[in-house]
Amino acid sequence: MDTNEKKESEPAPKNADEGDQSQTTELIERANATAQRLEEANRKQEELIKRQEQLTARSILGGRSEAGLGIEEKKPLTPQELAKKVLDGEINPLTENELK
Repeated sequence: MDTNEKKESEPAPKNADEGDQSQTTELIERANATAQRLEEANRKQEELIKRQEQLTARSILGGRSEAGLGIEEKKPLTPQELAKKVLDGEINPLTENELK
């Protein structure tokens, strides 16, 4: 029990609070830096959204629409086209998924 009494009677070092305080200060600084980066990213995102809205408005007012911008679906090959591609070596009938 002597060791417990010594621990209780010894004064705490003065730098103990400074260590905790410096860690807290460092965490706050890192949080502030992160917040600034997020705010900057949000500003850039807002600017990009505004630009996209302007481009969409110009497209609509210019007579263009998004209707024709989709990906065209592949039409199935006719038997004649399939035979020609197999004979030309463009399609391997054993490995290609186009035959299904």
